[in-house]
Amino acid sequence: MPGHTILLVEDDQRLADLVAGFLARHGFRVRAVASAEAAEQQFARLRPDLCILDIHLDGPVDGLSLCRGLRARFDGPLLFLTARVEDEDELASLAAGADDFLRKPVKPEILLARLRALLRRAGPRARVEVGALRIDPRAREVRARGQVLALTDAEFDLLCFLATRAGRVVSREELVWGLRGIPYDGLDRSMDVRVSKLRRKLSGPGANAATIKSVRGAGYLLVPAEAPR
Repeated sequence: MPGHTILLVEDDQRLADLVAGFLARHGFRVRAVASAEAAEQQFARLRPDLCILDIHLDGPVDGLSLCRGLRARFDGPLLFLTARVEDEDELASLAAGADDFLRKPVKPEILLARLRALLRRAGPRARVEVGALRIDPRAREVRARGQVLALTDAEFDLLCFLATRAGRVVSREELVWGLRGIPYDGLDRSMDVRVSKLRRKLSGPGANAATIKSVRGAGYLLVPAEAPR
C-alpha cells in the first residue's frame, strides 16, 4: 500500500504539513494544496489514488462542491477531514460523494488506518496484464491465455496485489498488511497456503500464463510464464 499518491486539500498550513509529513513517513506520496482551485489543477497532474478534503477552504469554492466535482470523474476514495462536528455536515459530505468522514482532531494512527482501509477496498481500478494473464478488477475476472480462471475472492485479491507489483519481490509482511491490514507476526503461514493454492491454479492445464516464484528469505515474485512451445 505504501507508494500511493494522496491529494490533501487543507487550508491550515501547519496541519497540512503535519499530516503530509506523517503520511510521507509511512510511504505515501502527498501533495498538499489549500484551495479547491489548486486541488483541481493538481488533480489533473497527479492522478491521485485518494483525496483528503476539508469542508472549509480558501477561496469561493468549499470542500463539498469540490467533492461533488471530483466524484463526477473520479471513482477512487474521497475522505473528509474537518473540524465540523454536526451530523448534518457528515451527512452532507457523504451525499456529496465522500467515502468516509473524520472529525478533527484525529489521532494520526486512526487516519492512517482509515486511509489504508479505503485503499484496500478500492483496489486497482484499471485492467492489469502480466504476460498472458489478464485481470479485470471491476468485473473481478481473470483470464489466462483467454480462459477464465475460477478463483475465490481471497485468491483474486491476492493475485491483484501481486499483479500490481509484478516484477518485484513482495514480502509476507507487505502481503499481510496490504490484504488484512494487520502486522505480520512472523508465525502465521496462512498466506503461504493461499499463495500455494493460487500458484497451482495459475499453472494448471490451459492456464500457465504467469507464475509465482518463492524468493527465499524475501517473499514472492509474480512473473510471466514462459510461452508454450
